[in-house]
Amino acid sequence: MTTPTINARQAETQSLAHGTAGIALLRIELALTGAGTWQDAHEALVLATSGPVDGSPSGCLVHGAPALRFVLHAAAADGQPRYQYAARTLGRHLHRITRRRLDAARARIAREAPGTFDEYDLFYGLTGLGLVLLRTAPASDTLADVLTYLTRLATRPLTLDGLQAPGWWAARDPDPLSPTPDGHANLGMAHGVAGILAVLALATRGGHTVDGQHDAIHVLSAWFDQWRQDSDEGPWWPQWITRQDLRTGRPSQPGPGRSSWCYGTPGIARALQLAALAIGDPARQTAAEHTFAACLASPQLARLSDAGLCHGLAGVYQTATRAAADAITPGIGAHLPELSALLAARASTTDGSTTLLTGDTGIRLVLETARRKGAPLSGWDSCLLLC
Repeated sequence: MTTPTINARQAETQSLAHGTAGIALLRIELALTGAGTWQDAHEALVLATSGPVDGSPSGCLVHGAPALRFVLHAAAADGQPRYQYAARTLGRHLHRITRRRLDAARARIAREAPGTFDEYDLFYGLTGLGLVLLRTAPASDTLADVLTYLTRLATRPLTLDGLQAPGWWAARDPDPLSPTPDGHANLGMAHGVAGILAVLALATRGGHTVDGQHDAIHVLSAWFDQWRQDSDEGPWWPQWITRQDLRTGRPSQPGPGRSSWCYGTPGIARALQLAALAIGDPARQTAAEHTFAACLASPQLARLSDAGLCHGLAGVYQTATRAAADAITPGIGAHLPELSALLAARASTTDGSTTLLTGDTGIRLVLETARRKGAPLSGWDSCLLLC
C-alpha cells in the first residue's frame, strides 16, 4: 500500500482537507439523511481511492490511509456493513503509521528536545491519529499508547535554557507570516493544546483512559485558566505563547483574534466544556459555556468575514451546535438561529472552492446540520474534535 510514486493528483484525491475524500464525506452525510444517494457517495469514494493510497508515515487525519479510514467509518455510521474489507486494510495501516509516529516522538522526548506541532496536532499529528483510533479502534493498545503520549506532553514540562515550557512546545513558527524565532506554545484546536485537551476529554467520556489522563485534563484546564484574558468583548485566549510571554507571564497579543474554531474562543471553549464533562466539574462547564455565549454576542463574531469551516462561520455554528447539545446553560443555544441565518447569507458569497476545511464542502455539511437542526448522522464533525 505504501508507494513512493504517488503524484500530486493522487495525493489530492485522498485528502480529507482539500480533495475528493472530503467530498465523499459530504455525500455520505447526504445519503444518510436522505438528501443524497449512496451511488453518489460510492462514486466519490471510488475516485478518492483511484490511485495508490498513501500508507507512509506522512499519513494523518487529513491525508492518506488514516483519512480514508475515517471516511469509511462515517459510511458505516448507520450500522450497515459497508466497505468492511477496505476498512480493515486501512485500519492495519492506521495502526502501523501511528506506531511509527509514536516511536519518532518517543525518540525526540528522550533527547529532551522540543518537537513541532506536526508531531502532535489534530490535522497532521498524533492527536488526529488518536481521534481516528478513538472512532475506529477505541479498545486498541495503539490508542492507549497515543493517550499515554499525549498525557506525557500535558504533564511533563520541557526546560529550555533554564525556562520551563510546556511539553507540547513547538520549535517552529506557527505561520510563515508570524515568526516566533524561539518557538511557541500553540493554544488552538487545529494545531495546539486545545486539540490535546479535547481528545483526552472525549476518550475519557468514552471510558478509554490511561494512567495520569485525569491529571492531564486538570493540568491543561489550568493552563487555559492561566492564559485567559478578560476584555469588554468577553474572555479570550492568545493564539500562541512565545518565550517572552512565558518570561513575563502575560501574552504579547494585544487583544482578541479571529473568533474561529481553529484558533479562537469557540474551539477553546468547546474543549474546556468537554474537559469539564469528562471530569464532572459543573462549575467549570458553566464557565466555559458562558465564555462561548459571550463570544457569540460580542463584536468578535461580527469581524468574522469567512464562511468556511476552519476559519469562519460554518465552524462556529457547528461548534455551537455540539456545545449547545451538551450545555447546562441556555446561552449558546439561544444564538443558533441567528448564526444559522448569518451562515446561510454568507454561504452564497464563497469563491466556489470544493475543499472541506475552507470551501463549499464544509459549508454544505454545516448547512445540512442547520437544515435538520440535529447532529450529523455520520459523525463527520468528530474530525474537528467536537464530539
